[in-house]
Amino acid sequence: MRARAATAAATRRRILEAASALLGERPAAEIRLEQIAGRAEVSVQTILRAYGTRAALLEQAGGEALRALPAQGAGSRPGDVAAGVAGLFERYEALGDLAGSPAREWVERQFAPQLARHPGARRARLLNALQVACALHTWRLLRRDLGVAREEAEAIVRRLVTGALGG
Repeated sequence: MRARAATAAATRRRILEAASALLGERPAAEIRLEQIAGRAEVSVQTILRAYGTRAALLEQAGGEALRALPAQGAGSRPGDVAAGVAGLFERYEALGDLAGSPAREWVERQFAPQLARHPGARRARLLNALQVACALHTWRLLRRDLGVAREEAEAIVRRLVTGALGG
């Protein structure tokens, strides 16, 4: 009986890993159970027996990926454009659309030293520009829609942020 339980657990893990990988590659709405089954080398019926529904599987896969990543912005010092953008890309690459765009508070905290030099309305406009540069949609456009390699896409976003900051 133990061998059977171990095999079932390994199958569930393969299914979850396949779903997580696909979430990093395309929007959840475009992921079909057949694709997950193919990657995990199981049948669609096996997936449904293990997880119940496609939605439940994708939710669990997204949650696993979130827990595996450090908190957004962890490890990047405020004002460090390269580290901040690299952290965003780690998150976007791992979670795809489940990552969500960074909170405005993160953008304010990450670029606080640069924002401090700009008063009032100018600061608000700069903050808006930084929010757009760091948005999930910007990553999606570069990586998925235009097919830009990760390193180049990251460099483009760094240039957008640096340009917005006046550097």
